[in-house]
Amino acid sequence: MTESNHMPLESKNLSKNASCGNADGFSTVLSEYDFYLFGEGKHWRIYEKLGAHFRTVNGVDGVNFLVWAPNASSVSVIGDFNDWDGRRHLMFKHYPSGLWEVFVPGVSEGANYKYRVENNGEITERSDPIGFFAERAPKSASIVVDLNKYQWNDGAWLEARRNEENQWERKPISIYEVHLGSWLRSEKTPDKMPNYREIADQLVEYVKKLGYTHVEFLPVSEHPLLGSWGYQVIGMFSITSRYGRPEEFMYLVDKFHQNGIGVLIDWVPAHFPKDGHGLRRFDGTALYEYEDSRLGERRDWGTLVFNYSRNEVRNYLVANALFWLDKYHVDGLRVDAVASMLYLDYGRKNGEWLPNNRGGRENFDAVDFLRELNVQTHTRYPGVLTIAEESTTWPGVCKSVNDGGLGFSMKWNMGWMNDTLRYCKEDPIYRKYHHDQITFSLMYAFSEKFVLPISHDEVVHGKGTIIGNAPGDLWQKFALARLLYSYMWAHPGKKLLFMGCEFGQWKEWNFNESLDWGLLKYDDTHGGLQRCVADLNRIYKTERAFYELDFVWQGFEWINCNDWEESLFSFVRKAENPDDHIVVVANFTPVPRRKYVGVPAKVDYQEIYCSDAPCYGGSGVGNGLVPVGDVPWDNRPQSIDVLAPPLGVSFFKPVWK
Repeated sequence: MTESNHMPLESKNLSKNASCGNADGFSTVLSEYDFYLFGEGKHWRIYEKLGAHFRTVNGVDGVNFLVWAPNASSVSVIGDFNDWDGRRHLMFKHYPSGLWEVFVPGVSEGANYKYRVENNGEITERSDPIGFFAERAPKSASIVVDLNKYQWNDGAWLEARRNEENQWERKPISIYEVHLGSWLRSEKTPDKMPNYREIADQLVEYVKKLGYTHVEFLPVSEHPLLGSWGYQVIGMFSITSRYGRPEEFMYLVDKFHQNGIGVLIDWVPAHFPKDGHGLRRFDGTALYEYEDSRLGERRDWGTLVFNYSRNEVRNYLVANALFWLDKYHVDGLRVDAVASMLYLDYGRKNGEWLPNNRGGRENFDAVDFLRELNVQTHTRYPGVLTIAEESTTWPGVCKSVNDGGLGFSMKWNMGWMNDTLRYCKEDPIYRKYHHDQITFSLMYAFSEKFVLPISHDEVVHGKGTIIGNAPGDLWQKFALARLLYSYMWAHPGKKLLFMGCEFGQWKEWNFNESLDWGLLKYDDTHGGLQRCVADLNRIYKTERAFYELDFVWQGFEWINCNDWEESLFSFVRKAENPDDHIVVVANFTPVPRRKYVGVPAKVDYQEIYCSDAPCYGGSGVGNGLVPVGDVPWDNRPQSIDVLAPPLGVSFFKPVWK
């Protein structure tokens, strides 16, 4: 092809009918139906067309490149296959969709590329918005890869997930939250990032040993700044190269599935960074973001907001969610910063935001997007979970879209987390004055389908750690941690705990260094806390009363929530069969307390768990088998006489003869 053929394509005056081919004479991969779906914002597998895809045309092997840049005057693909020369492979524009396409013969896997985008003389070089892999930051070129060559071995897992799509609510869900870059690093090379495949055996074995049902990864999409922890994404379709290649992450997911453990990922459709190689003014205009900064800029985060009113942008985001479920077999998405999407004034002062067409603060376009996200996710991938990080009282987050809700599977219970952690930080002497911080969560516990989270956000930015924030001496600190987790596992709702919390890390989490695994040499403290969490997961999975009726009021009943003077709480967790129940007694003071506890049944009760057990580092105050008596107590005709351990929780199970 001669240089004279490389004039800007806008000047060729191509008609709409010219979209049957591209500038090099090869036919397009797009059909009229593709154009229609993309224009409507409903091409849910658009990632199979856009981006870089291997293709053979008339016996010629190469790669087809396709990108959306409707307002660009010209677009070319540049890479190491053409010496990064923007004159070599100009792309053909499809009218009126704004999609640009070119087939480049001879390009092989591993080739680096970008798009050279021109708008009225201004030229930028961009990463592919639907690139599947990228150079490691600070480099930013996209990389040609084949995502279809990995041979999966998790067919049985996926089939079981489909068949049990409506049963997850009545099953135990205990999530271990992980940042892959800092879970475990080699002592010999602490500055070297772990590799997906190399870490797989250790991480899977550890999560399995501790009894978690799921692992949740902080964002694994490509991001330019490691310090953002992945929450400021550039390559939404690209697995981050910091920890290896796409097939190596597939191996990690596959390994978890083969060991019966689900994989969730944090997903960030709320905003994106302003880096010049990313989505910001991609074609020279506000394409992915709103033009007006009062809608399109998140000043407190230094990022831009996706334009949810635009069909193609909503399509891009929903298709990205489906992409991770399709290509990487993940079992769910925890959607970050949902509140910032729902409210137009979120994080903005008066005069810095625009009301909706009804004069209110709700972002109706974002609401429509979230509903579409959940409808498509749950329809196309039955059994997959969507979890909202949503910290407000927006109604119906977990209600079905057909009933007017947003359609999420579950929502993080931020209120429970904040109240409980504040209560635990109080000196035991003063906890009686804050009794309602424990009881209040049951006022709304069944208004949504909640996950109880103690996440990475609670151990950074000067917030301290679970152990570090606990008042008292060393023994009391670890006793309180065991008490907190025991109460959490007994409380209605699914569970999430951030890595390091399970063994009592003293230091705040640092994204750039390994967890302090050396602490486990202190067996009575850190090791004991780790064993406690493992046993909580074991009991949680074996006792139906702790999970079967998690989201309905029939699964919980207070025994005594009014003993504020001694900071003692007792309640019942119930399975569908009322005979299958667990009595929980929690003592938030460091003083053992002899108590009558009213019980539902006139049978003896066996203590099946005590957080004060010596094997966890506790003092050994326990109960064993407790006979039922005819002493009326707590508005019940019978009771048991128990010794509530100091800063401890006990679980009692009825013994039916």
